Amino acid sequence: MLLRMFLIFFKIGAFTIGGAYAMIPLIRRDLVQKQKWLSDDDFLDALAAAQSAPGPIAANISVYLGYRLHRLSGMLIALLGTILPSFLVMLVIAAFFGKVENLDFTRRIFHGLKPAVVALIIVPMVQMSKAAGVNLYTIWIPLLTAVLVGFLGLSPVYLILAMIAYAVIKSLKSERAIRRAEK
Repeated sequence: MLLRMFLIFFKIGAFTIGGAYAMIPLIRRDLVQKQKWLSDDDFLDALAAAQSAPGPIAANISVYLGYRLHRLSGMLIALLGTILPSFLVMLVIAAFFGKVENLDFTRRIFHGLKPAVVALIIVPMVQMSKAAGVNLYTIWIPLLTAVLVGFLGLSPVYLILAMIAYAVIKSLKSERAIRRAEK
C-alpha cells in the first residue's frame, strides 16, 4: 500500500499544473473515489487541516493523509511522492529554461495552460461546496468571504477567527438550550 500511495502522490505532483488547488480534484478522485481510503467528509477535514497549517497546501495535505493512513512511514512516503516531481522538474528547468524562455512556443504553452488551471481550481470548489452542504440558503457565506478577501483585501485570518467565535457562541447557546430543556 505504501508503494501505491507513493505512486498516487507522485502522479498528482507530476501532472498537476497550477499549484496546490489544482491538485485537490486529483487527490480527491484517487483517495476518495478510486482507493476509498477516505470518505468525502474525511477529505474535507483533511483539506481544512492542510489549509490551516503553515506551508504549501499540497505538502500539508500529503503529510496529513499519509500520516492518517500509515502514520510516520505514510507521511514520509506521501510527502516524498508529492514533492519529488517538482524537485526533478525544477532541476530540468534550471538546466534548460534559459535556452527556451524567450521562444514564442514556450510563451504560448504557458499562456494556453492558464484556462486549464482556472478550471482545475473551480471544479473542486464546486464539488467541495456540495459536500460541505452549501445551498441556496448558505451560499452567501462563501460569496461574502470571497468579496471580503478578494475584493476588499480583508485578511482571511480575521474571518477564520470570526467564524471560530461564531461557532463557539452558537455551540454554547445550543448547550444551554439543551440543559434548559432537560430541567
